[in-house]
Amino acid sequence: MKKWIVPIAVIILIAIWGMNVNNKAVGLEETVTKSWANVESSYQRRNDLIGNLVKTVQGAADFEKGTLEAVINARAKATSISIDPSNITPEQLAQFNKVQGGLSGALKSLLVTVERYPELKANQNFLELQSQLEGTENRINVSRDRFNEAVKPYNDYVRKMPTKFIAGLLGFDVKGYYKADVGSENAPDVEFDF
Repeated sequence: MKKWIVPIAVIILIAIWGMNVNNKAVGLEETVTKSWANVESSYQRRNDLIGNLVKTVQGAADFEKGTLEAVINARAKATSISIDPSNITPEQLAQFNKVQGGLSGALKSLLVTVERYPELKANQNFLELQSQLEGTENRINVSRDRFNEAVKPYNDYVRKMPTKFIAGLLGFDVKGYYKADVGSENAPDVEFDF
């Protein structure tokens, strides 16, 4: 009877250790998922504000149709991409980043073009929306940074020995980081074509 006590104790200790690995990995993964939800929430806020911005601009200026359509189309593309936070891959993040970058570019064109309309720049509604968009862009950046901060401890935990084996067996895979657009390290060219 006594010769079975040691193997049973070892099995129990390994099971307890496995449960602890699982529980910590679940907690870290939930932090990543929550952080990604905050990123999406920030982008949703921007998408909601864009509709109001477009209506304000349309109502206050004889606006160039091409620029306005570019913003509307970019917004539609940006809202069509969604990511499953439990299975975030670098490829999904790159695709999401690409469409969001297109929307950012369209917004920059919109705001530069608006400079041509002094009556619009003086419109209090437009000024408020412009301020809200600027604040939202800052929130998006903070949310992306916090997402990456949440991914690091999770990835560290599921990749380091000896938890790597248990985490792998339990289906905890490495998460992708949010990366900047290709070429974003270069300063953008700003042209005023009046």
